[in-house]
Amino acid sequence: MRIWNGYQRGINFGGWLSQGEKSDRYYDNFITESDFATVAKWGLDHVRIPIDYDLLESEGGILKESGFDRIKQCMEWCVKYHIRMILAIYKTPGYDPENPIKSHEFFTNPALQARFFSLWKQLSARFGSYTEVISFELLSDVILASDPEKWNEIASNAVSAIRSSSPHVSILVGSIRKNNAEQIPNLLPPSDRNIVYAFHCYDPIIFTHQTADWMKGMPEDFHISYPDTLDHYCRSSAAFSKEYTTSLLRQGVTDVEASMFEARLSQALRMSEQYDVPLYCSSYGVINQADLDSTLRWYQTIHQVFEAHGIGRSAWNYKGLDFGLIDSHTLPIADKLIAVL
Repeated sequence: MRIWNGYQRGINFGGWLSQGEKSDRYYDNFITESDFATVAKWGLDHVRIPIDYDLLESEGGILKESGFDRIKQCMEWCVKYHIRMILAIYKTPGYDPENPIKSHEFFTNPALQARFFSLWKQLSARFGSYTEVISFELLSDVILASDPEKWNEIASNAVSAIRSSSPHVSILVGSIRKNNAEQIPNLLPPSDRNIVYAFHCYDPIIFTHQTADWMKGMPEDFHISYPDTLDHYCRSSAAFSKEYTTSLLRQGVTDVEASMFEARLSQALRMSEQYDVPLYCSSYGVINQADLDSTLRWYQTIHQVFEAHGIGRSAWNYKGLDFGLIDSHTLPIADKLIAVL
């Protein structure tokens, strides 16, 4: 499989220009130059920065130069500290992955899609020539549950919008069902050499999201260690939602360790080999409610699989949003976690 050089070891700056407070004071202080310096000091080679459309434009589509200036500042800090960045759209007009029902119209409404394409045209025209510093991820979370053809058409048009001014910038494309790795075979073949297939990985979900109140059927007081027996994970997962057993019941899964991740990624790896496309995990991590020894073992296990296949990645999350690596909960193991990122 082809390696995506420069984007092998990274971390997300989630909760900053997306999923955070919409104010200049917040933007100025949540992430600063010192955080870019810290990431470089850790030995990571890039950051991934999700953004919301309203950073860059009003509801009426009027551009906000202040938002583009912030992205430019990110690039300048990346250059200064010799790291790279991925810019990923999290929210676009009519689309919010935290509200799937209201977001469904995005996949059928040409006017909403046109704004999405226009936003990428703006970003591409301004930053797409800086290919040694920046890459673009079309949509951070593709929540469409079925009908990959709809998303493929949108993704293809978005790629064309970017390519109109930036023929060589790397573009990450994820698939439906929240960038599920098993949906990568439903993506279109790459249109050029600078396409990267992206996915998220949070298996087993009852471990990485234990106690999470936004997860279907998840008790607020449920805890589980990692690893544990496959049988224990299967029984506990089924008690909350059959959806959570999907990653555990595939052919070849003998435990919740390497065999589970290998099975999860097998189809994506075949697609990657067939088309010589790099694979990249743009989001993975463990909630701050898991015990620390288990958290470290999970990171060590998934990184073992990533390293075996040359899969680039960015952990979720640098700080905040219940997954922060530098938050107080994780600090006792922070040095060990950073060493395996």
